[in-house]
Amino acid sequence: MTNTHLRNLLTLLSALIVASADPLNATPIPKNLLGDWSLDLETGEPAWMSITQEEGTPVVYMRVHVGPEGPYDITEVADGRIKFSLKPKRKAKGSDTYIQQHVEVGFTDSKLNGTLIRSLKDGSESEETSFTGNPIPPMPESAPDLSQVRFGHPISLFNGKDLTGWRTYETDKINGWSVIDGMLVNTTTKTDFSPTGAYANLQTEAEFEDFWLHIEFLIEADRNSGVYLRGMYEAQVVDRDSRMQGLQGVGAIFSRIAPSENAGRPPGEWQTYDITLVDRHVTVVLNGVKVIDNQPVIGPTGGAIRTDPMAPGPIYLQGDHTSVKFKNIYLAPVTDD
Repeated sequence: MTNTHLRNLLTLLSALIVASADPLNATPIPKNLLGDWSLDLETGEPAWMSITQEEGTPVVYMRVHVGPEGPYDITEVADGRIKFSLKPKRKAKGSDTYIQQHVEVGFTDSKLNGTLIRSLKDGSESEETSFTGNPIPPMPESAPDLSQVRFGHPISLFNGKDLTGWRTYETDKINGWSVIDGMLVNTTTKTDFSPTGAYANLQTEAEFEDFWLHIEFLIEADRNSGVYLRGMYEAQVVDRDSRMQGLQGVGAIFSRIAPSENAGRPPGEWQTYDITLVDRHVTVVLNGVKVIDNQPVIGPTGGAIRTDPMAPGPIYLQGDHTSVKFKNIYLAPVTDD
C-alpha cells in the first residue's frame, strides 16, 4: 500500500469515527423543529426558541424571560427529539451556586412539546417544567410600504392624573409607579443595571397590534429603563452618554437593531420617541432623528413578557431597573379603514 493510499484510508476511517460518535451527523435534525417558536411554559414564564442551520450546523436559540438566548449546541438527537443545555444561572443574586438547565424537545401528536429540567449540579434539587410551542411564521420577504399604511386617530394612554389604564405586571413586587405633576414616575432605590429587581414593571391594560407610538422620557445619568412594544421589543431608555451604546444604547431595539447614530440627549433632559411597528418591522425616530428605518425585528428582546409576534400585546415600561419619568404617551393603531 502506498503512502497516498494509507493517508486516504486513515482520513476515511477518521471521518467514520467522528460520524459514529456524533449523533448530529448520524441522525439529522427533524425538519419540523426548524424555525421560530413561541413557547408556553407551565410556570407562565415568557419563552421563545429558534432552531436553525448555520453553515450546515444545527443551532438552537432559547430565552426564558430575562435569560440569555444562546446560541446553544444540540447535544443529542434521537427518536425525533433533541436535547441541549441553556447557560447555568445563579440560584440567587450573589450566590456561588448555579442551577443547571437542560432542555428536551420534539413533537407528540403533531404538537411541539418539551421539558425544561432545572437542577443543582449534585442533583440534590431538581424541577421539571413542561412546555408546548406555537410556530412563528417566517419574516415577510420585504418591508411594508409605510406610505400605504393607514393609522387611526391617536389615543392618549396616560391621562396625566392617575394610573387609569395601567397596572403592574408583577403583583408580588413593590409598586414604585405614581403620577407627579402630570408625569408618570417610577421611584426606586435600585441604581444598578441588573436585569431584575424588587420593583414592578408597568403595562397598559389595553393590548395593541401594529401602531405608531409617541412617548417622552427623562432619564438621569447612570440610569436605565425601557419601552416594550407589544410587550416584546424593547426600545432602550438611557441618556446619550450612557455606558450602553450601539445595540444597547438609546435609539436601539435592545440587542436586536442598533441606531444609525446616537441622537440621544444629555442626562436629565426630556427625550422623545416616535416608533412605528408594522408587520414586525420597526421605525424609530429619536428626538426628531430617524435612527432605525423600517427594519425587521427577529425574536423578542430580553425581558419580553410576550413572545408571539402575531398576537396583540401591551405597551410595557421597565420599572425593575432604575428611576425614570414618562409623559405625553400617545398611540395610533394601524387601521383597515
